[in-house]
Amino acid sequence: MTIFGGCTDYTHTHYIAYEQARPHARKQVTPFAYWSRSKRYTAYRYKNLRAAAQGPAAAAAARYPGAAAFGPGARSPYITQLGRLLVQRGGARFYRSGPSPVWGAADRRATQAFQRAQGWTGRDADGLPGPLTWEYLVKGRGRDIPATGAGGGSEGGGTEGRSAATGKVPAYPGRGAFRPGQSNAHVERLGHRLVQKGFGRHYRQGPGPRWGESDRRNVEAFQRAQGWRGGAADGFPGPETWRRLFS
Repeated sequence: MTIFGGCTDYTHTHYIAYEQARPHARKQVTPFAYWSRSKRYTAYRYKNLRAAAQGPAAAAAARYPGAAAFGPGARSPYITQLGRLLVQRGGARFYRSGPSPVWGAADRRATQAFQRAQGWTGRDADGLPGPLTWEYLVKGRGRDIPATGAGGGSEGGGTEGRSAATGKVPAYPGRGAFRPGQSNAHVERLGHRLVQKGFGRHYRQGPGPRWGESDRRNVEAFQRAQGWRGGAADGFPGPETWRRLFS
């Protein structure tokens, strides 16, 4: 018996598992999914859950864990927490997957982008979170990461980001770009935007330029989130789906 404790990241690639195992029960971050025939199973959690009242545990989570928790070779739940905070502050484009408990280049780039957004330079913007960076993120202080620019190259979202920065929706390429067997830059741009919007749970890898079932299911999830049903939520992006995604 494994109890699903919630996903660790917005792509739903890892989750918290509570499992009874010798010599004692354990709680650990687990890839979703890793067992055979896993596609036959779906993870659920109760609706209407409420956050616990602020207390010692919440205060401990807000404290800076120390420089050793971050950087090359580091693995800790604080890295996942950092990644989630960065995503909330505009850093989603740096993550192709995750955030995860393992430190990676995406964490460094997103952290550096946030630091530069505050106007910091040099060692104050080295991509490693110090006490001040952590405080700003945890307490929601400072400026968000801009759509482009700060932090260097984005993970696959540069062109889209420039469109967002200018307030313009990129031109809809037509329905023919999103059909089985199609491979083009529009499919990849769509996929990255879906991930940024929080609708990337069906990607096992990617997004990539080749249209696939993962793309269709993610588009369908976005369409249903708009309240659409039937043919309006078939998983193939039309002009209105495209406009709402990139608005």
